[in-house]
Amino acid sequence: MNLKNIAQALDIKCEYDLEITSLNTLLDSNKNELTFLENKKYINDLEKTKAGAVLVKKEFLNKVPQDTIALVCEEPYVALAKASKYFAPNVVETIGKDAIVGENTKVLDNVYIGKNTQIGNDCTIMPGVFIGDNVKIGNNTILYPNVCIYRDCEVGNDCIIHAGTIVGSDGFGFAISGADYIKIYQNGNVIIKNNVDIGSNCAIDRAAFKSTIIEDNVRLDNLVHIAHNCKLGKGTILTGQVGLSGSTILHEYVVMGGQSATAGHLEIAPFTTIAARGGVTKSITTPKKFWAGFPLMEHKTWLRLQGKISKLLKK
Repeated sequence: MNLKNIAQALDIKCEYDLEITSLNTLLDSNKNELTFLENKKYINDLEKTKAGAVLVKKEFLNKVPQDTIALVCEEPYVALAKASKYFAPNVVETIGKDAIVGENTKVLDNVYIGKNTQIGNDCTIMPGVFIGDNVKIGNNTILYPNVCIYRDCEVGNDCIIHAGTIVGSDGFGFAISGADYIKIYQNGNVIIKNNVDIGSNCAIDRAAFKSTIIEDNVRLDNLVHIAHNCKLGKGTILTGQVGLSGSTILHEYVVMGGQSATAGHLEIAPFTTIAARGGVTKSITTPKKFWAGFPLMEHKTWLRLQGKISKLLKK
């Protein structure tokens, strides 16, 4: 869309003609993308942005780079939410090429495959599977009954996705304006790489911008939720009912026990272990440590604490 038209739709003054192809974060944006600044803690990112235009409050106008067009508004996050619908793709494509299905791939009854989709060789697609438009699936991958792969998502080679799992559903994104909740359209995708095993009834949300990424050799148990824009490093293991909030980054070989969870926008160092029901509220920067409890503490400390509490109860 033309920036002038976007601004007009948002009731913002702008006379610049600039083609905007998508929305993105401050640091990842390029000259044809629109971004925003709502929270002043990201001021440094604003000063470094390469975006073509930014939605920004008047008080931060002097921090906008010279080559970036400022769209001044009172609620940049709300404006971004309203703009996101203009970049949302069609829910279902009716025009395009029929799917390409590789050699020796078995597609059983009652399977839907969208336009412009590619499925590799030696795959097994079981009844009730939905595969949306522009999806890519590698070789030797198995999709069990009622798996859904939303549009634009990618699944690699040698993957197994068990029944009822949803890949690419919308991330939970809403901007609050007064009493209204304004949907932020989730225009990214999910990329699942090679040799990934995903249990039943998991939900892996698509990114708001760019991709939610699951690297090679990841193992997910049943009932795991991965929120939008998360990144799971190689060899990560998440057991039953683990929940990751948006933009969490797990580095390689992180292990999380059942019902443990993270807050959003944090990182967990490589080879970290989180015990069952552990609650991670801050980034973990030291690798190869074992953590437990809520608030989170090192596992040995947590065991000593439980021992002291037990002694108090006996008295």
